[in-house]
Amino acid sequence: MRWQTALFNRQFYNWGRWKPRFLYLWFSIGMVFGILAMFGSVILLGKTLMQTLTQMLTEAPKAQNDRMLQVVVPGVNLPVSQLTYFFSAILISGVIHEVGHGVAAIREQVRFNGFGIFIFIVYPGAFVDLFTTHLQLISPVQQLRIFCAGVWHNFVLGVASFMGLFLLPAILFPFYYTGVGALVTDVAEDSPANGPRGLFVGDLVTNLQDCPVYSVEDWNSCLGDISEKSQVGYCISAATLQQLSFPARVYRRLDGTVECCSNNSLTDICFSYSNNLDSHLYACLPARKVIEASKICRTNMDCQKDFVPSFCVTPSLENQTRLIRVKHPPHIDMLYVGHPMHLQYTVSLSSFVPRQNFLSIDLPVVIETFCKYLISLSGALAVINAVPCFALDGQWILNSFLEATLSSLIVEKQNRELVGFLILLAGSALLAANVALGLWMVTAR
Repeated sequence: MRWQTALFNRQFYNWGRWKPRFLYLWFSIGMVFGILAMFGSVILLGKTLMQTLTQMLTEAPKAQNDRMLQVVVPGVNLPVSQLTYFFSAILISGVIHEVGHGVAAIREQVRFNGFGIFIFIVYPGAFVDLFTTHLQLISPVQQLRIFCAGVWHNFVLGVASFMGLFLLPAILFPFYYTGVGALVTDVAEDSPANGPRGLFVGDLVTNLQDCPVYSVEDWNSCLGDISEKSQVGYCISAATLQQLSFPARVYRRLDGTVECCSNNSLTDICFSYSNNLDSHLYACLPARKVIEASKICRTNMDCQKDFVPSFCVTPSLENQTRLIRVKHPPHIDMLYVGHPMHLQYTVSLSSFVPRQNFLSIDLPVVIETFCKYLISLSGALAVINAVPCFALDGQWILNSFLEATLSSLIVEKQNRELVGFLILLAGSALLAANVALGLWMVTAR
C-alpha cells in the first residue's frame, strides 16, 4: 500500500532553497560519504557472509552475536514487545532518508513532484517522486549528491541518536540520577526472581555476589562473569557447619554432580567442602543461614581468620546452575538458584533512578531503547541502500560514479553500462546470499 501527496511540497522547496552554500557543502560531504559507503557496504557484507558460513560449518552459537549485520524477523529474534520501537524507528529512518533525497534534488534544480509513505507486507517506508527527465539532464556529480543524500542523512540520524544516548544521563540529570545501582522496572510473571523474597518493581540492585552493580551494564557484565566462572563458596566455621548440617543420603545426578538434600526442600542446598583428610565431603545446609554475613571464598585458605577452624563450602548444583546472592537494600537479600541468563532475560532494569516519586521509571528506558533502535536501523538502512544492488540507491550511486570517473577511460557508454551491470549483478548476489543465509540462521535453526 502506498500514499502520495503534494501537501509537503512547499516545505521541501523551503528546505531546498535555504542557505544554498551550506546545502552545497552539506550534500558534497554526503556525496563523498555515499561513495565510501558503497565500497564499505560490500566489504561489510562480504565479512558478514564469511562469518555466517563459518558459523554454519563450526556450529558456533556465539558467532551470531559478533556479526554487525543480522536479519531481523519480528516474533522470532525480535520480541513482540519491541515491535513499536522497531516499526517507529524504521519509519522515521525512512522519512529522514527520503527528505535527504528530496532536499538535495531541489538544491540541484530537479523538479519535486511529491512525498509518500508505503507499507510493504508489514514494513513501513517512505519515498519521494522526482521528475526523471530533470535527473537525466544534470551532471553525474549532481546526480551523486542527490543519490547519496539518503544514506548520508541516515548516517547523520544514527550519529545524532548515538549522541543523544550518550548524553542522556546529563539531559535527564535534573529529574533522574545514575551510578547508584540498577532499578527494577519489570519482573516477568514466570521469572525465578518473582516471589515474596524476590525482586519487585522499584527495587534498587546494588550487588550480585561480590560484584558491585552501578548500572544495567554492570548487571549484565556481572551475570556474564558469574555464568562463565565456577560457583563461588562461602566461609563457615567448623562449629557452625557441625551445628547446621544433618545426615543425608548422597547420590549423583544424571550430569555427574552430587545431591545430598531432599528434592522437596525449598530452603536447604547441598554444599561440598574439603578438609585435611577428605577432599569430597558433602553437607545439606540451610542456604540463607550459610550465606548471610558470610565471606565469599574459593578455597579453605580464604577463610582462615583468628585461628578459628573454618571451611569454604560450595553449593553442589547442576551444571550451568548458580547460587547468586542479589543485594537490593533495604530488603533482605534474594537468593537465586538457576541459570544466570534466566535472571537476565526475565528482569528488566534501568540505570536511571527518579529524584521524585511522581516521575515515571519507564520514561528513560523508552528513550534509551528508542535511541538504540534508531542507531541500529538507521545505520542498517544506510549500509543496505549503499550496496550496488538493483532497485537500491547503490544502483544509481554506482551508475553516476562510473559516468563521472570512467567516461574518459571507457569511451563507449554501452561498455560502461556493461561494467555497471556486472557489478550490480555481483552486489545483488552478495546481498541476496546474506539475506537468505541470515533468514536460515534465524528461522531454520
